Parts: sequence; C-alpha cells; structure tokens
Amino acid sequence: MGDPKGFMIHDRKTPTMRPVPVRLRDWKEVYEEFSNEDVSIQASRCMDCGIPFCNNGCPLGNLIPDWNELVNNGDWRQAIDSLHATNNFPELTGRLCPAPCEAACVAGINTDAVTIKNIELSIIERAFAEGWVVPVMPSVQTGKSVAVVGSGPGGLAVAQQLTRAGHAVTVFEKADRIGGLLRYGIPEFKLEKHILDRRLAQMSAEGTKFVVNAFVGGPADHPNRIDPAALRSDHDAIVLAGGATNWRDLPIPGRDLAGIYQAMEYLPLANKVQEGDIDAPDISAEGKAVVIIGGGDTGADCLGTANRQGAKSVHQFEIMPRPPQERAEATPWPTWPLMMRTASAHEEGVERMYAVNTKEFVGDSGVVTKLRGQEVEMIVEQGRPRFDPVDGSDFELDADLVLLAMGFTGPEVDSAVGQLGLELAPNGTVVRDSRWQSSEDNVFVCGDMGRGQSLIVWAIAEGRSCAAAVDETLMGSTLLPSPVKPTDKPLVA
Repeated sequence: MGDPKGFMIHDRKTPTMRPVPVRLRDWKEVYEEFSNEDVSIQASRCMDCGIPFCNNGCPLGNLIPDWNELVNNGDWRQAIDSLHATNNFPELTGRLCPAPCEAACVAGINTDAVTIKNIELSIIERAFAEGWVVPVMPSVQTGKSVAVVGSGPGGLAVAQQLTRAGHAVTVFEKADRIGGLLRYGIPEFKLEKHILDRRLAQMSAEGTKFVVNAFVGGPADHPNRIDPAALRSDHDAIVLAGGATNWRDLPIPGRDLAGIYQAMEYLPLANKVQEGDIDAPDISAEGKAVVIIGGGDTGADCLGTANRQGAKSVHQFEIMPRPPQERAEATPWPTWPLMMRTASAHEEGVERMYAVNTKEFVGDSGVVTKLRGQEVEMIVEQGRPRFDPVDGSDFELDADLVLLAMGFTGPEVDSAVGQLGLELAPNGTVVRDSRWQSSEDNVFVCGDMGRGQSLIVWAIAEGRSCAAAVDETLMGSTLLPSPVKPTDKPLVA
C-alpha cells in the first residue's frame, strides 16, 4: 500500500454536510466538496490486510484495495478503470449504497472503517470532470436483439453490458423519463438528476436505445400499453427488470380517509417539480403535521422531502425496537451490523418513534386529522417476530398527512409477469433458474423483481450477471463478468 501505517496515523474523515437551515432552502445534495488531498489521505487508511473482506462485503466484488492504493499514489486515471471494471454506475452506489463493504472492512474490527464509499464517489466524479468517462463502443455487432423492461439500476446495468457485447438493446420504461426509482423515487437532495442524465448520455452514445411512455403489460385500455407477448416475439430475449413495485399497505380502520398516501404516490411529485414539469405537487407537507409510517430509507426520503416542503412537524414510526448505538452482538464483523443509523434527513427535524404500531386513523369530514397507536414489544418465537401490545401505552397523535413507507413485497402480478404466465415464488417474486431465466424460455429476470426489495448495489450486480447469462444463451459463450448468482442472499434487506 501507499502508506502501510496510514490507518494508524489518520482518523476517518468524511465530507461535511451543509448546515441544515441552508440545505432545507433548496433541493441540492447535502454534502460539501471534499478535496482530492483529503481523499488520498483517507485511501491511505486501507491497511494491506491480506484478505480484503471488503471485496466479499460488496456484491459487485469491487476491487477496493486496488483503487484505494491507486488514489493514494495519485493515479486517479487508472483508479477509474479499476472501479469501472466491476461497477457500471459508481456515481450511484457512491451516493445511495449503505456500504456493506465498509461494514466488512478489516480496519473496522477495532477502529473506524475506511471511507470506501466516499473514495469511490470521488474517483468517479474526478473521472467525469477530467473527461475520462467516454462511450465504450462494441467491437462487433451480433445481430441479436434484446428488450429490457424497466430502467432502474438493474435494467440499466443489463442494457449497458449487453450493448457493449454487441447486441441491439432497447430499454422500455413506462414513465416519461428513463431511470425508474432513480428518477422518481430518490429525492433530488440525494441524487441530482443531471448525475443520472450524463450516464444515460454515455449509454445512448454506445448504442442503447430508450423508449419512454412504454407500459409493457399495462391495462388493455392504457394508451401506452405494449403487449409483452408481441415484445417477446420481436426480440431474441427479454429481460424483466421492473423492480418490486407492489407496496405494502396498512389495512386498518380509517385507511380510506383522504390525506393518507403511499410513499411512491408522494415522492415522484416532488421530483416532477424539480424536473420543471409542474409548479407545485398535488400532495404537499407544507404547514402540516406529518406522520411517516416506516423507518427505512424510503421513510427517510419522505422525511427530507416533507421538511423541504415546510412541514409543521414530522414523526416517523418504526414497529421494530430502537437499535443499539453500536454494532449488536448478534451481527458481528464482517456481517451487516444491526445498529442505530441516522440519515442526513433525520438531522433536519423529526421525532423518531420506535416499537409503535398504528391501530386506527381518525378523521373529520372524510380527511385524516389524527391517528391512534400503541407501543409494542417484539417477541421472537422459532425465528419469527410477533409484536404484542404494551398495556396502557395507547396514544393519539395529530396527523394532517400520513405517508406509508413500509416497503414492497414484489412485482405487480397484473403486469407483464402475469401476462407472460411466469412462475412466482411463495413470497411473490419471480422464480429464476441458475441462468437467470424465468419459467418461460428467453425471458430473464433480474433485480428486485426476482430478488425482492433490496439494495441498488445488488440490482447492479444482478444486472451484470443476468447480462452474462443472456449473452451466453444467445451466443453460446460469454466474456461478460457474473459477480452473483440468483440464489445469493442480500447482505442488507
């Protein structure tokens, strides 16, 4: 390594966030710039551990010690080549991934882990600034055509890999812009959309075609419907990468009151304002008492959005007990640790409530005004949790806007999945074999649609592996990398 004692000399340091009062006035990303000198110093903390568990912690198998050393030695140009060798979109994972690689860092056993995620982001941002990110053109044209349904990270990874292998790839997206949840689920303050657009420009230059307003498997009367059977017959292979969009609901008394929405009914509207499509969202938190039910990343996205819209107050509910401040004994290194996590949005104003369950929504004139809840105790029996109410813990809370952010259960069945007759697993995901094929020949599935709700890094890894399987099926062999298998389990749910 560039400095074998770097981890002993230097402390972990990450970019500073812009002050809360400042960043709540706009929708820009929350972090200040971090100098290349500081990044190089942080890279020197990579400790030449011999067995880099960070590689295994990353589903993509990123060559983390390699590009840490290159950055520490000032060879940024070679560092981006090393990074791109395993990751199509480091500008996305560097912003949005929770960094299971850092949880597996050997330095993290008894000190702070290396700032892998920030080093990764710094490499790709330097590469874009220097003009090192250019189209990678295929050396041959195979004459084979592939349709990719869905333009989230999994679908985009499949498309870029197959295009570079020489196939004619078309990506179909039911929304009016490419990007899936990257475009309309992730708020602007976590991912400014020009970051996405510059990568899409590279993909277009490489030859990938994009079709928007294309609802593959949509309702029969939908004006933008594309028949999945016809799409299948027109292409040598189809890859379904539509994600897990079937959201969990909360069927309790009062659910039909106005003012209660799913997170994915709320978040896209704020992004459409930032895109300039609308002047104001139809659902806004301005001046309202907001309650977010769900303590995960989607709930944090709703939180940051609500505060930027001027919410009067925000409470965030989580049915699970409050995690410990430090790594729980049940999740030792190098596993993903159960511990208290604070997103940038949580620092902007919220009361987080753990071990609570919502029993009923209460309204006036058909509009929600409050909710009734209670504290619960989690009891684990035979590996499965149940939540028992705590006597005397009932409470009421004002609520003018309720946002449900309780996760997703799998793909929508009344879609291309159902119309193609694909076999489903008991949990609602699409069954894949060891070659990423569904129960129908030459219909492949990757990402959350087959895996269930997971991480962006898993979506990209599955997309890369699925592309290798498609290429091998169409051509008899492949040189494309395959970092994961369909049977792999996520490190983070």
